[in-house]
Amino acid sequence: MKKNFIVLACFLAGVIFNSSCKKGPGEGGSSSIKGKVYTVNYNSTLTVPQDSGYLGAHKVYIIYGDANSVGRSQDTDYNGSFEFTYLREGNYKVYVYSKNLVNHLDVAVVQATEITDSDQTVELPDFVIKTNKN
Repeated sequence: MKKNFIVLACFLAGVIFNSSCKKGPGEGGSSSIKGKVYTVNYNSTLTVPQDSGYLGAHKVYIIYGDANSVGRSQDTDYNGSFEFTYLREGNYKVYVYSKNLVNHLDVAVVQATEITDSDQTVELPDFVIKTNKN
């Protein structure tokens, strides 16, 4: 009986130790999430498209797991690309802001994704947004 209790106690300690050491989504891994931001640029009243293309210097945000705050942000490079590196396995939300053509306010365009393996690179579909940078 005492032997069974010791075996059970060791097993439970191992389970607790392993589950408490597991880290969730966030920085500290070897995976990445990348993508591009494409814009349709409208006139100042947001009624007529002027031009379009990949957008540099646009802020991109990432949220780790179920967090209520931004984990990190960065600007796109000159050709609209971004990459969040050194991420662990888990769920992520990546978002950018776009102009709403109805009320002219900024709205978030969100893409959810998951990293399932270490050394994985997740490539998101292009974010397509509306701007009025005239």
